[in-house]
Amino acid sequence: MDWASVETIRVFANGISFEVVALGAGDRLALCLHGFPECAYSWRYQFPVLARLGYRVWAPNLRGYGNTDSPRNVADYAIDVLVEDVAGLIRASGAKEVVLIAHDWGGILAWMLAMRHPALIHRLVICNLPHPACFLRELKRPIQFLRSWYMLLFQIPLLPEAILGFHQAYGVGRMFLGTTRDRSRFPKEVVDVYRRNACRPGALTAMIHWYRALLRGGGWRQFAGPTYPKIETPTLFLWGTDDVALSIRTTYGTEEYVSNLTFRALPGVSHWVQQEAPEAVNSILETWLTGSPVPK
Repeated sequence: MDWASVETIRVFANGISFEVVALGAGDRLALCLHGFPECAYSWRYQFPVLARLGYRVWAPNLRGYGNTDSPRNVADYAIDVLVEDVAGLIRASGAKEVVLIAHDWGGILAWMLAMRHPALIHRLVICNLPHPACFLRELKRPIQFLRSWYMLLFQIPLLPEAILGFHQAYGVGRMFLGTTRDRSRFPKEVVDVYRRNACRPGALTAMIHWYRALLRGGGWRQFAGPTYPKIETPTLFLWGTDDVALSIRTTYGTEEYVSNLTFRALPGVSHWVQQEAPEAVNSILETWLTGSPVPK
């Protein structure tokens, strides 16, 4: 599919205006949530298969990304606010059936939405982001704590923006090229999309505010429970096993928090699973959405 052929629309939700990449029509919505430092473009490989299955596909640039509004205050990126962004987008869509598909930071919002607003979604797909309870359990172990060191770096004012933004966001490009297992999936034209996104005035500050809000002003306590309602929504959980930021141990025990769980690991695939292994991801996604046996 030619990405240039998709439509870009504006959707007002939770008090701000979102830039949403859209394809197709109808009452069945596939809402795709990107992570850091990505944008809606990260779902380019999934758009065709979802549209072919009859979904209206939306991939918003989330708060602070792309041409979506980018509030300046850290508090504007608190988890409560971000989850309500997603709820607001679903309500604004008017869809009667919703599959929520998410990666990385989008996965945090998707897990939280499934616990807080289960009536809004009918199916849930998570790519390389563990359930909060499982992540926090593993964060107490040295291996995962060391993998998550960058979250502490991001709390420092201005420094992470300087590091990532140097030389036209060279650091953002290195995040992809330095952590993927298949560089052919991230040629210059793809990396440049993410670099340009990060080079927008104020963009990196807005994007990093997601991490700052997580550790400040109660955001972490929202993420940390203290209790987690069991998710009854049918859930597909995909995991690239060569994720440098998240140990596969963070997936262990997910079934304790999700009653209807289908988990598939993709060996030799990095954190950027839906971009690095789109053929495998799309095959699993299609079989699961159509009710066929999911290959192991």
